[in-house]
Amino acid sequence: MNAPASPAAADALPRHFLGLEDVSAATINRILEEATRFRHLVEQPDKKTDTLKGRTVINLFFESSTRTRTSFELAGKRLSADVININASASATQKGETWMDTVRTLEAMTPDALVIRHAESGAPHLAARALTSHCSVINAGDGAHEHPTQALLDILTIQLHKGPIEGLRVAIVGDTAHSRVARSQIHALHTMGADEVRLIGPKTLIPAAAEEALGVRVFHDADAGLEGVDVIIMLRMQMERIRGAAVPSQREYFRLYGLDRRRVGRAADDVLVMHPGPMNRGVEIASEVADGPYSVILPQVTNGLAIRMAVLKLLAGGESA
Repeated sequence: MNAPASPAAADALPRHFLGLEDVSAATINRILEEATRFRHLVEQPDKKTDTLKGRTVINLFFESSTRTRTSFELAGKRLSADVININASASATQKGETWMDTVRTLEAMTPDALVIRHAESGAPHLAARALTSHCSVINAGDGAHEHPTQALLDILTIQLHKGPIEGLRVAIVGDTAHSRVARSQIHALHTMGADEVRLIGPKTLIPAAAEEALGVRVFHDADAGLEGVDVIIMLRMQMERIRGAAVPSQREYFRLYGLDRRRVGRAADDVLVMHPGPMNRGVEIASEVADGPYSVILPQVTNGLAIRMAVLKLLAGGESA
């Protein structure tokens, strides 16, 4: 029988950070606490720390990204790590090498963290199982599966504006069927004690059996679903993953599910409006809302940098289990 884990070991992150489905509230809180400290750092004139000096972080993106890759790159550099960005569209995979061979080749260069984004669900998990070194794999988004650091930056944003997640009612509006962000958000919100998570959208954009499988309430009427909620998280339609016509038209979608000033008025008086980006103005959200007084969309970006600094520090810095 193994000896009981020490408090420090029990609170340690796993070696890899792949998703939030089985991550404890204690682990999430540890990341949030670390990120809160970094949140203050990013507001200072001197934004760098030597925390990861001498460590190497490789960002391996097999799928295009601007926000997430830039955020991870800047997070690593703020921690003084050596950061390498690999654009898979110009890598050896275009010459016939498999993506897993690319991962193993990069591992042989002894990095401390490998940040992976891939269009196929589960790809970072396969990479993590294949590695034999101390290198940690961080999931920067895999298919329609999970995007854990995005969910944590959303949790941090909510906490900074509203305090604890316990008791809050959160509505996630849009294409949750194809959204890796939504799945991670749902796991994190449940773990952190949200009172209710609602999914709002047409039947074609809501996961099958979502209420039973994900523990959420499903609304196909946006006005009813937004009634009294404390947080509204808008999502774009994942056109690159949708097969066939999920909605009649973008204009009709906005009429039925777009977030305008009138719909915001159905929520709580101090509601937060969030969006992971990129936004499609006039499709899922009106400019008057995206740029309005309830919007915390730009603070989400700042908080994302702090969250990614925290995850890199805890994993690449050797504090994972």
